[in-house]
Amino acid sequence: MSRRAINQLGDNESIDQVFLVSDKQLRPNRSGNLYLSLRLSDRTGTLMGMMWNANDRVYRGFDNGDYVRVEGNTQFYNGALQIIVSHVERAGDGEIDEAEFVPLGAQDIDRLRARMGEILRSLDNFHLRNLAECLLLDEPLMDRMTMAPAGIKNHHAYRGGLIEHVVNLMEVSLLIGPRYPQLDTEHLVMGCVLHDLGKLVELSYDRDFAYTDKGQLLGHVVLGVGMLEEKIRETEKLSSEPFPEELALRLKHMIVSHHGEYEFGSPKLPMTLEATALHYLDNLDAKLHAFEKLIDEDANVDSSWTTYFPHLGRKLFKGGG
Repeated sequence: MSRRAINQLGDNESIDQVFLVSDKQLRPNRSGNLYLSLRLSDRTGTLMGMMWNANDRVYRGFDNGDYVRVEGNTQFYNGALQIIVSHVERAGDGEIDEAEFVPLGAQDIDRLRARMGEILRSLDNFHLRNLAECLLLDEPLMDRMTMAPAGIKNHHAYRGGLIEHVVNLMEVSLLIGPRYPQLDTEHLVMGCVLHDLGKLVELSYDRDFAYTDKGQLLGHVVLGVGMLEEKIRETEKLSSEPFPEELALRLKHMIVSHHGEYEFGSPKLPMTLEATALHYLDNLDAKLHAFEKLIDEDANVDSSWTTYFPHLGRKLFKGGG
């Protein structure tokens, strides 16, 4: 029987197929019995798996980031689809088709990487172009850029998600630049590249997605500023000229203010036109992607409305078509 994607599953279905597993946790319930919770995913979405009466042997039978064969039944719980797992084990190599689990293929990644380079190498500003060249010539950094997610759960949470998010922002910046001549479009484009650069160090993504120790202790904003300072020093060596102090300040400000609000973890509020634009573009791309994912994965397959999302305080309208 062919594998069914997560976005094709419905209520009360028997499951016996492979998923990518993350965020496994062995916990006691109120009675003291252990249960296992798992985040299961494929290229179309994620859902939770719950195994009652689990034990340490089952928990240690596989690792986060493994492909696992899951047996069980689907059910709705609080408006979301989950799997009640009766059996789980590490999948054999012959059971895995990685194309079913990676949203972006190698051709997509290559296209995005090439487009990023094309845009950056077309910059007119001498100092920004040299900075861009130092980024693009750093092969290990660019390899990490193409592998990293933009987040663990909220948006673009898959391998290649970060470069997809960044190139989206760069493309939109080029579109709006002519409409707002008061913006320095090239500053904004570079801010798009730099704003989440610290996530390359904040997150681990070789297997499952998690926070590194540096990520937990410092966060991607602080890490990103440090990475920019390192690249500016490389740029000065490349050009044999000092990097303009105000330009460096403006770029750092875009990194530290791109979350836009103190309560969202922003050390500073946006105080330049480019930083303001970056914040709203970043939020737009993240929100649209997250909402699209909620609609695509919604359990109310026969309704024109999604289930109610408490964290949003609303349902989302899917339409009748």
